[in-house]
Amino acid sequence: MVAPPPTVSLTDTTIWRSVIFLAWPALAQQGLLLSIQLYDQYLTGQFSPEHQAALTTANYLYWFVSSYAVVITAGATALVARFVGAGDFALARRAAGQSLLLATGLGIITALIGLAGLHTLVHLLRLGDAVAEHAVAYLTPLAMLLPFYLIEVTGIACLIGAGDTRTGLKVLATVVLVNIPLASVLSTGWGGLPNLSFVGIAWGTGISHVVGCLLVLFTLIRGRYGLVLDREALFPDGSMIYRLLRVSIPAAADSLSVGVFQFVFLAMVNDLGPTAASAHGIAIRLEGLGYLSGAAFAVAASSLVGRSLGAHRPDLAARCGWSALAMGAGLMTVMGAIFFLAARPMFHLFCPLPSQADVIATGVPVLRLVAFAMPGLSACIILTQALRGAGDTRYPVIITWAGFLGVRLPLTYLLTHSPYQFGLIGAWIAMFADIYLRGFLFVLRFAGGVWKTVRV
Repeated sequence: MVAPPPTVSLTDTTIWRSVIFLAWPALAQQGLLLSIQLYDQYLTGQFSPEHQAALTTANYLYWFVSSYAVVITAGATALVARFVGAGDFALARRAAGQSLLLATGLGIITALIGLAGLHTLVHLLRLGDAVAEHAVAYLTPLAMLLPFYLIEVTGIACLIGAGDTRTGLKVLATVVLVNIPLASVLSTGWGGLPNLSFVGIAWGTGISHVVGCLLVLFTLIRGRYGLVLDREALFPDGSMIYRLLRVSIPAAADSLSVGVFQFVFLAMVNDLGPTAASAHGIAIRLEGLGYLSGAAFAVAASSLVGRSLGAHRPDLAARCGWSALAMGAGLMTVMGAIFFLAARPMFHLFCPLPSQADVIATGVPVLRLVAFAMPGLSACIILTQALRGAGDTRYPVIITWAGFLGVRLPLTYLLTHSPYQFGLIGAWIAMFADIYLRGFLFVLRFAGGVWKTVRV
């Protein structure tokens, strides 16, 4: 019999401690995940600006495809958290098993579609022929191995719902330990292994997530925090799959909408040329250092809000959400100050070649600008996940559409086209305005409390 998770007594005096208890492993986990991305960016800096531009586009595309995981993970975390909060571990195990079945099936379907449509999708983003071919070559191994990544993140999402953020940390630590040497070796041919050049970086990343997938499955087969994979949990259950998708599909619509809008935004940036595209990609990666801080507290908010509602404590759920936001916003603001003060040396790290001086000159101002967006971005990240933990996944779609269609995309076009030729900084001004609009709307939604009555 698998032991249930340790109980954490949530009271006014322990909420902050409980948030930190869940957030710090998630913060370390996000940091490890970002370290993979930053190391891949560092390795790409040894190639040409065209390769850097290709990596920017490839990362957007892979992020879009991997956001497909929300079709499963949002419902997995919400339902597992509710069942664990109510003390019903049999249903929690069933929800976890059905989530992994969905991850396997949808992962295979997405991989096949992605492999068939990569050339078309990349060329729609207005890249030059050489950059487009680099992007397709980089994305091909990642598409092939996508099912393993989806199973990995789904299993971690289930454990987060149960209150376990440490297993994900251990898995990601292993992924990093595999990825860094493997990507280095495969991109250089060191030690007699094949020299796959730029594409070797992608193979290193993809293979490392296969290892992560196997570790998650092994953990769940042994049992952890009351969750265990057995035949009963894995036998298809239409009613449970329906409940998972009822929560996840609106959340996925939100994430995929963001992905589509980001593609349009990226196409406008790519129109500014390879230098702007390279600077944009590096700045986005560096901004991720702030994003991961918010994402860690978002994990805590999602789990605690869901479990509090499962225990019929909506008042406690609200205090957990606000506490997570306060701590996450504080940490992200500190990161913003670092971006502002250290923007130039941070860019130099990823642009070591003399030919990349223009990339640095273009990118430093946008990184300094986004430093001031950290408080608004924290509300977007943390309260989105708090609402998802409550099962309120429909209203965030409206907020996403309002921010992108009402502000970011039209303002980007205005500020990057004649008679307003502000270049990349114009696009980031538009992004800045969008972030604060959506952050304000998320605060209003969470403060309104409608999410407390959502049924999952």
